[in-house]
Amino acid sequence: MTWTLDAPAEHRSVIRNSVFQTYAAPVADEAAAMTFLQNVAVPDATHNCWAFRIGQRFRSNDDGEPSGTAGRPILAAIDGQDFDNVMVVVIRWFGGVKLGAGGLVRAYGGAAAACLRDAPKSERIAMQALHFHCPFSIFSRLEARFPVWGAQKSDSHFDADGVQLSLMVPEASSTQIINEIRDMTRGQTTIETDD
Repeated sequence: MTWTLDAPAEHRSVIRNSVFQTYAAPVADEAAAMTFLQNVAVPDATHNCWAFRIGQRFRSNDDGEPSGTAGRPILAAIDGQDFDNVMVVVIRWFGGVKLGAGGLVRAYGGAAAACLRDAPKSERIAMQALHFHCPFSIFSRLEARFPVWGAQKSDSHFDADGVQLSLMVPEASSTQIINEIRDMTRGQTTIETDD
């Protein structure tokens, strides 16, 4: 099961006098992640460390902390809680007490994990695109099945014989849905998928 954030979230913790302010947000792509970073980063803070995961793409940044002690633990918190399409920024104001490498890893990873744990989230359902032609005679019956399937119409074009449809359906049930569409059209339609 993969999760994504429903809305931005934040968390504040103080560890040995250092303040760790964490911001997390759902992001669609790397550009959105970088925009979020620009919006929440505090230029006069000691460090603005961050990580994001968007499908197979991920990046992290230690922003001057010792290598691997901030960005990677933030990414590990994202992955450890099975999040996707998420950007997390942890801002640190140094409080005068050095934490050491292990302490930094625990502080950054812990701050990110606490923020994500308390954030409003929902299950992220992998979707599959289906493209096919539907005759007018069964269009209303087919459309009535959309809520049952969890399908969303992404595009439609009417022609003389019916409707050219593009649907987004849950990937886990796409084979069953394809079979139902074929049954409803008596095998008279070709269904294409985006792979």
